[in-house]
Amino acid sequence: MKQQIIVVTSAYGNDIVQQSGGQAALLPLIAKAGADGVEIRRELLSPQELDDLPALAQAMQQHQLATVYSAPESLFTPQHTLNPNLPAFLAEAKILQASRLKLALGHYQPGFDFTELKIALGQSATQLVVENDQTPDCGILSLMHAFFQAVEESQLPIGMTFDMANWHWVGQDALAAAERLAAHVGYIHVKAATLGPRGWRAIALDDTDGSWRAVLARLPQDVPRGIEFPLQGSDLEAVTRHYVDMLREEQA
Repeated sequence: MKQQIIVVTSAYGNDIVQQSGGQAALLPLIAKAGADGVEIRRELLSPQELDDLPALAQAMQQHQLATVYSAPESLFTPQHTLNPNLPAFLAEAKILQASRLKLALGHYQPGFDFTELKIALGQSATQLVVENDQTPDCGILSLMHAFFQAVEESQLPIGMTFDMANWHWVGQDALAAAERLAAHVGYIHVKAATLGPRGWRAIALDDTDGSWRAVLARLPQDVPRGIEFPLQGSDLEAVTRHYVDMLREEQA
């Protein structure tokens, strides 16, 4: 089975994205490096690019890249209500022909009535994948587990984006989270982190002790793996290809 590898455009850094001329300009590099797809970050789209999403969709088609769409917002507001921008994000994802829309969980409150959410998702071909983020009040294992238990009971078509490193920011054990949430995972953000004087920061896999492999091995082997750790160097295509190949070969 060929392991599907996605490159998250923000892995190159915001400066590189802007200097390159936007996320569309990175598509040839990502395709040449052997990746299967790209995660487009809404926060890195210029107003002009947001107004012309069909052109971006066409560019991804030309390079035969599958699409994940990420918006820098949460599914639930601080008032425990659904994000009112969800329909707009789903509409944008449809234009981009994205298989998945990624949002953070936000302020979910157990007992929430999912009726409105079920209707919105039922009208969309894009799967919602909810991520554990770096906020200590929203990205913790107990809340994520409660949400996905409720999702399962309500038979909602929602998967999880499992960010392997964000657990460090909230003081949680990534291995324990992987074992508890694996059944819900539909997309993986492969990432490692190290603790420095200014707190946690993401680092490239070659700069780690390799413990990320144990976490990845406990997650589903048939879901896309997104490269979200820093991709840096004088030859970005070679660096990208190195990690695409590494993750594709990494099987449990």
